[in-house]
Amino acid sequence: MNERLEYWVKIPVGPIHPALEEPEKFIITLDGERIINVDVKLGYNLRGIEWIAMRRNWIQVLYLVERICGICSFSHNHTYSRAVEEMAGIEVPERAEYIRAIFGELERVHSHLLNLGVAGHAIGYDTVLHLTWLARERVMDILEAMGGNRVNYAINMIGGVRRDLEEKHRRMLLDMVKYYREEVMPKIEEIFLYDPTIEARLRDAGVIPKRIAIEYSAQGPTARGSGVKKDVRYNEKLGVYPDLGVKPITPKEFTGVVKGDVFDRMVVRVGELWQSLDIIEHALDQMPEGKIKAFAKDNMVIFKLKKAEGEGIGRYEAPRGELLHYVRAEKGRDGPAKWKAREPTFPNLFAVARALVGEQVADIPVAIASIDPCLSCTDRVAIVDAETGKKKILTEEDLLRESYKKTKEINPKLKIKPERIGVGCMRGGVL
Repeated sequence: MNERLEYWVKIPVGPIHPALEEPEKFIITLDGERIINVDVKLGYNLRGIEWIAMRRNWIQVLYLVERICGICSFSHNHTYSRAVEEMAGIEVPERAEYIRAIFGELERVHSHLLNLGVAGHAIGYDTVLHLTWLARERVMDILEAMGGNRVNYAINMIGGVRRDLEEKHRRMLLDMVKYYREEVMPKIEEIFLYDPTIEARLRDAGVIPKRIAIEYSAQGPTARGSGVKKDVRYNEKLGVYPDLGVKPITPKEFTGVVKGDVFDRMVVRVGELWQSLDIIEHALDQMPEGKIKAFAKDNMVIFKLKKAEGEGIGRYEAPRGELLHYVRAEKGRDGPAKWKAREPTFPNLFAVARALVGEQVADIPVAIASIDPCLSCTDRVAIVDAETGKKKILTEEDLLRESYKKTKEINPKLKIKPERIGVGCMRGGVL
């Protein structure tokens, strides 16, 4: 065994990553070309956004949270709005819910086209990158026309949406759906389901078995690519989605099998592109007339929230997976006393790190890119002693103790004792 150890080598992948713009670091232990261990290092992109949020008012936070991530800017903005609306008992007009659904699916189309192109680029198949990113321009133009910006559309308001859907937007949306169905999607489906180069390179790479996906709390296309049928829009009957025909997409519906590999995760995104186009069309057909805000004037929202007390949780199925935002209000404060966001990349990173064990070193970029990671959503703090400059290593017990302390701070009425928090809850980035 000791002789064998001499042939093991550790290599860093990142923090300047070969496939991604954001910094993340993986320490890869290799036995020849075979990966035998993956250690994930985060903390290069921490911005203290939660600390900032608790020093701003409710409306200012609305615009802050959509800057957590450019690609998921609507998703964060929407999830935060839902949390505040639940906390304050604000009912969103039905027309506003339909407009939110349309924006959500436009963002999903935008995000999935981007990731399919990144997957092609990661294996040197740049024709796919050029095709998908050119097609992505159409949905970006629509988002700009409807929201005012290509990124950070600021469409949500607490209690509704900021802009109504006009007839010209309706025509643009229908033209876009027709364009994607007739000119883009047949090509993308042909590439990602039947191209021998794609299949040879992505099939059996980065396999996440269904058991591992569940154990590590994988989210979004990463979980559905392993056959886990969970989608917040469907499972929680979110907003008007029950009337729009949404359902969890798995590879079995397209290929007849589920392997949980990179290929399957791409198949899920192709299927969800088709579904998003259907949802947009259904929403346009079914959208009722009516108001788009719960309050006639925006300052009325601040007045109501200043008197609010209690907690609220917002959930939404972002393109990468489930988002969860928690808020707590205290009477007299003009902003959240507590705000916390839980994003899908954190558990997905550890699921794919587990999946890389036993794979070849050449599979690292495409396997990581297949979860569509967002490090701005994910990064956690590193603890450094101010006097010595040394990093402090937290044990599992330290983390459990801090987690208990934080939970009690959020909810002082909680009765659970520290020793009752199981060690198993740490696995897979659940905590």
